[in-house]
Amino acid sequence: MARDELENAAESIEEAATAASDDEARDRLQNQAAKFEDYATADSGPDHGQLARHEHILKDIADDEGGDAAASIDDALEAITEFRSTLEGV
Repeated sequence: MARDELENAAESIEEAATAASDDEARDRLQNQAAKFEDYATADSGPDHGQLARHEHILKDIADDEGGDAAASIDDALEAITEFRSTLEGV
């Protein structure tokens, strides 16, 4: 089910938060993980625009952090891309 991809994204983002070297990045990632956990169980999931904003935030953090955090963020971005492929529209 497509919502599983959102849960996978949340888990990968949480892993990135654990690996983050910066407290601000860790907080931002934990916030992102919580949003994806909410999306995974909500009656209606996020739209393309919401996902694009999250992707932008995650890519910025990955660029700043690098290493294991960036690798986990890349896993999350793959899961988000898989979920987006199930959405109508753009």
